Amino acid sequence: MDQSDRYAALDLDEATLMREGRHILAAYKMRPKPGHAYLAAAAHFAAESSTGTNVAVSTTDDFTRGVDALVYHIDAASDELRIAYPLELFDRNITDGRMMIVSFLTLAMGNNQGMGDIEHAKLYDFWVPDRALQLFDGPAKDISDLWRVLGRDVRDGGYIAGTIIKPKLGLRPEPFAKAAYEFWLGGDFIKNDEPQGNQVFAPLKRTIPLVRDAMRRAMDETGQAKLFSANITADDHYEMCARADFILETFGADADKVAFLVDGFVGGPGMVTTARRQYPGQYLHYHRAGHGMVTSPSAKRGYTAYVLAKMARLQGASGIHVGTMGYGKMEGAQDDRAIAYIIERDEYQGPAYHQRWLGMRPTTPIISGGMNALRLPGFFANLGHGNVINTAGGGSYGHLDSPAAGATSLRQAYECWKAGADPVEWARTHREFARAFESFPGDADALYPGWRARLGVAAP
Repeated sequence: MDQSDRYAALDLDEATLMREGRHILAAYKMRPKPGHAYLAAAAHFAAESSTGTNVAVSTTDDFTRGVDALVYHIDAASDELRIAYPLELFDRNITDGRMMIVSFLTLAMGNNQGMGDIEHAKLYDFWVPDRALQLFDGPAKDISDLWRVLGRDVRDGGYIAGTIIKPKLGLRPEPFAKAAYEFWLGGDFIKNDEPQGNQVFAPLKRTIPLVRDAMRRAMDETGQAKLFSANITADDHYEMCARADFILETFGADADKVAFLVDGFVGGPGMVTTARRQYPGQYLHYHRAGHGMVTSPSAKRGYTAYVLAKMARLQGASGIHVGTMGYGKMEGAQDDRAIAYIIERDEYQGPAYHQRWLGMRPTTPIISGGMNALRLPGFFANLGHGNVINTAGGGSYGHLDSPAAGATSLRQAYECWKAGADPVEWARTHREFARAFESFPGDADALYPGWRARLGVAAP
């Protein structure tokens, strides 16, 4: 059934829609199956996303038509589809009237991608009007709160050198805490890797007290504050809160140095919002394990990593992993810096829409996945700043001298970029950074040809 007479209004002007602020706008790359007209398929897509079905029904009234999602722009040649969703469509909390990401995903990402006339569709940008922004939580904490704990300037506190305890899974409590202590002697921030939680060989109630002790000893020895991101991910929100409560109680006077990590993609928006609302005093670390199944550029369905990051800021994530923009081991490209810009700036022109955040706290880009000191100068040059958290697992524990030396090499790489120095020349006067060349010779050869001769390092 062609529903374009009801669910399409191609005379609507996008600038007017944005000025009036009564709709959430969504931009897709959509292709209908062969034999289906683009506009008819687009209208069916909008109908399924809002008030429609595939037949006329007797329960539709004039009010219902007023909350139809409307196709307002198509370009079949480029698979471009844009839809305006009236704000009234979206579910609101009965407790406080707030909006929820669950409802946005139910409508904008619901059954529409699986319909018989749709070959594929992928949400690549969306726009939230001022009124809707007011109804999302946004972050309670941001990177400035971590800078404050670390004793830095809260406006431009710079790079936070972090790691992930490796191996990502398989350490018992004592070696886990020992690995944490060894890194903290040089670094700032340790993240539980996402599979690490309450395994039978490393019960959380044994591991966390040892980690707290390791933090105290490292702070005593270095005279510097340290940070730990503890994984509280669980199917059951009560279990998640039980883990969080135990961690806060255990860290006690150092609880301000604890972030809570949640696997927000596999755990879902309910987990993120529960952590955000139950623990507003903690930095909320959004790990996106599993996201590649829908966000990968090779995926034709789902949504992009840009959209995921934007939703995370609305939900209240203090920080979210954004990939390495082609500089690490994960899939990505240099222009992925847009994923960082949309969450850290107060306004940004995205691939489809210019989004203003109206002073909502920023979400920190967290950089992870195959990074080491040699890769960081190019990464910072591409991003344009170093106000990020970088969790370098192998880049720290793979350093020839020690995890602390690995952490120091990361910080020296940041200072090298800030100084605008040639990395090989910088290595001459910064031992830990120099030793990173020998620790990661494959990267050194690829990034800095001729480094051995310049640093006087013999070939193996």
